[in-house]
Amino acid sequence: MADLQRRRSLAEFLRSRRERLTPQRAGILPGPRRRTPGLRREEVAQLSGVSVTWYTWLEQARDITVSRQVLMSLARALMLSAVERRHLFALAGVPLPERPPGRGPGPALQRLVDALEPNPAYLLDANWDLVGWNRAEAGLIGDPGQLEPAERNLLWLVFTDPAMRSLLTDWEGQARDLIAQFRTDARQRAGDPRYEQLTGGLRESSAEFRTWWDAHDLADLGSSRRRFCHPRVGALTLDYVKLAALDAPGVKLFACLPADAATAEKLPGLQECAAGTAPDEAAVALPGGPDRKGTPDGKEDPDGKGAPDGKREALSGTEAVAPAPPPAADRRSVVPPP
Repeated sequence: MADLQRRRSLAEFLRSRRERLTPQRAGILPGPRRRTPGLRREEVAQLSGVSVTWYTWLEQARDITVSRQVLMSLARALMLSAVERRHLFALAGVPLPERPPGRGPGPALQRLVDALEPNPAYLLDANWDLVGWNRAEAGLIGDPGQLEPAERNLLWLVFTDPAMRSLLTDWEGQARDLIAQFRTDARQRAGDPRYEQLTGGLRESSAEFRTWWDAHDLADLGSSRRRFCHPRVGALTLDYVKLAALDAPGVKLFACLPADAATAEKLPGLQECAAGTAPDEAAVALPGGPDRKGTPDGKEDPDGKGAPDGKREALSGTEAVAPAPPPAADRRSVVPPP
């Protein structure tokens, strides 16, 4: 019964879109004696590249198979909007093709991330490159703005920076979860140049990544709890909430909420770290000390720096070797997603 109702809803929706579309808009000469509002069934079939009989059965709610390719052709022929196209695929029970990544978040999305302070928050794109963050994130782990663009990636940071192993209370468990979540989330990214560059570089730079990646484990990218050992504010327990940005395809927002009262009291201290209010104590910097090797494209870095001189700070809480931090408004950072 539910399947029949779904087919009827699909038939009604197609008929309403067909009757709404005028011949002139579809590029068809209306001709004389036209009593049908909008397009005729045979005209939609011709524009879509399907038979008139098959399309008629579709509008009659017959039990027939509908492919993704045919649905895309119907959407183009009926000049459906993005919202209507999603509705068409939902009624047909066919997964909508993944939209290509956009150009990143707009100013409004970044303002939302900033407004979440004192809670850490950040934005990831389809390849898990960091594309936005707030000051609380900067205080938690540092400024990825000091890194080369190819290094501003969660997987790259977790698997190539020794400092992440001390910041994350259970580094191995979280790192393995991260790989499984990335494989699930980016399953349609294979062949993408950035995806291939990232995974290829990590295979060259990290034996652990290579071993765990080859295990082909999968995990949902959902809400979870993470624990940190911060050198300035101490132990933190954060609950991660993930939201998709509909107006920025491929971009996800991660908000980190305190899991207990003790963590909530410490969150303002992260903003102070980002603002550099205690210059005699090194705030948490981006991971990347003298043991760092390799680059995201898989090339060796014989000096073990991974970034130009002067772009890093020590994470040990001793004297910082980098220049003074930028203004608070420019500080940005990232933590591994749940």
